[in-house]
Amino acid sequence: MRILAEDQAVLDHLAARDAEIVGRAVNWCAINSGSRNLEGLEQQLEVLLVEAARTLPCQVERVALAPSQEVGDDGLLRDQPHPPSLRLTMRPEAPTQVVMTGHYDTVYPASSLFQSVERRADGALHGPGIADMKGGISVLMAALEAFETHPAREAVGWTVLISPDEEIGSLASAPVLAELGRTGHLGLTYEPAMPDGSLAGARKGSANYHLVVKGRSAHAGRAFHEGRNAVAGASAIGWALHGLNGRREGVTVNLGRIAGGSPSNVVPDTAVIRFNVRVPDKAAADWIEAAVADIVAQPPFEGLTLHLHGGFTRPPKPLDASQQALMQVVTEAGGLLGQPIAFKSSGGVCEGNNLHAAGLPNIDTLGVRGGDIHSEAEYAWPESFVERAQLSALILCKIASGEVDAQALKRLRLETL
Repeated sequence: MRILAEDQAVLDHLAARDAEIVGRAVNWCAINSGSRNLEGLEQQLEVLLVEAARTLPCQVERVALAPSQEVGDDGLLRDQPHPPSLRLTMRPEAPTQVVMTGHYDTVYPASSLFQSVERRADGALHGPGIADMKGGISVLMAALEAFETHPAREAVGWTVLISPDEEIGSLASAPVLAELGRTGHLGLTYEPAMPDGSLAGARKGSANYHLVVKGRSAHAGRAFHEGRNAVAGASAIGWALHGLNGRREGVTVNLGRIAGGSPSNVVPDTAVIRFNVRVPDKAAADWIEAAVADIVAQPPFEGLTLHLHGGFTRPPKPLDASQQALMQVVTEAGGLLGQPIAFKSSGGVCEGNNLHAAGLPNIDTLGVRGGDIHSEAEYAWPESFVERAQLSALILCKIASGEVDAQALKRLRLETL
């Protein structure tokens, strides 16, 4: 590959808009869009709708999402509503289709004191979602705005999905992601790069479980032996789950929380165990699912009932042939731009897991360079906005010119399904 004159014009278009690309992300970060802040999410969605309609010549639409179910600390199932996803569609009839995804929710609740962006003494931008991933959304939109000036653009259609629930597992948007994964040829997702600028290669899979333990309430003095202590049962089960660690390479079980209890003179009748599992591949996923099922099938003592909810929401994303070939494309494009690209395996998960499971080869850390995400130290380097927008735009240009065969990458992925 080499940079042609028409490619350079696209890259120059981005370089001239540096301040705008950074500035709109900074403005978006002032809108609290924590995953459970429905009002803030709606506000953020409306701002993105307006921006997309202003800057991109595409179809702009809301995609309604069904409620997901969550288990309360009382053990009861409740519906959790979600705002719509934003979908942008351009040239759906084109022979090659690129799927681009991101999320407009953050991990910071409305009650957080971390609500705006400041510039650190070292020049980094410090703010909620500036890296994960309002900065990434700005990069995504900028890359498309520039690509739409390329003379070969008609060869490529693209669909963008920006969702409100990635930080809580994409429970509602997962079916939409799966459909895009089935129909697209190549995927680009805008999670932040790692702090050193590396991109994610292989990713583990992730499952979230909620185990409801039901016992029997009783007076702790007068009728202790009539009770069945759900908290004691949950503690024993938690220890058994923790004991699965170290039994299979790459598999971890993390007990996140045990909720339950009552006044100390009452035997508690309900507890909820919340735990996360990470696995490197499908065989490990099958193993841990069976191990969890064995534990749940045998209450630690008589009189308890166990109800397991949840499971794998992010399947593993291994380095198959399609991923390795796409990684080489990104590495070459980065080299042309003077951006050395390295890949590292990650225990973290994202929408890239979902897309890969649906048959779509994808790179999922094409957002800004930054770090300390999911904490109040989150930051991003401002110079990386244009850098990474240019990387994505150049990849799109090379797909449009035929130098990158996205359809061949898709065929490689389907061979491994």
